[in-house]
Amino acid sequence: MAAIPSGANRSGILTRQQTGAHYELAARRFLERKGLRFIAANVHSRGGEIDLIMRHGNVIVFVEVRYRRSNHFGDAAASVTHRKQQKLLHAASYWLARTSGSFDTVDCRFDVLAFTGNEIEWLTNAFTADV
Repeated sequence: MAAIPSGANRSGILTRQQTGAHYELAARRFLERKGLRFIAANVHSRGGEIDLIMRHGNVIVFVEVRYRRSNHFGDAAASVTHRKQQKLLHAASYWLARTSGSFDTVDCRFDVLAFTGNEIEWLTNAFTADV
C-alpha cells in the first residue's frame, strides 16, 4: 500500500502552523477594521503564548485566536478552557512586567476571536484576571 503524504508534502493542504498563521492574520485584519491597533503577535513566555496584542483606545487587548473547521465537537470559542485561560493570564502578566506594567496598573482585557467554519465570533472581555 502506498504511503499517504503528510505535512508539507500534501499539496493544497495547509499544515497546522500555516492554518494558525492564516487565521491569526485574518483576526488581526478583522480587529484593525474594528479600530484596534496592532502591538505584537505570537508573544511567547514560559508556559504560554499570546496570539495577538492590540490596543483599543487606552486598553491593551490580549487576543486568543481559535479555529475549528466545524462545530461538530463544539465551536472554536468553547475550546478556550480554564487551563488555557490560566496560561494566557500568565503570559500576559509576563508581557506586562517586561513593559513595566501589571494588571493593577494597566487597563487590559482578554478577547477571543473564534473562527468556526465560515463564522466569526468576537468575544470581548471573554475572561478576566480574577478567574
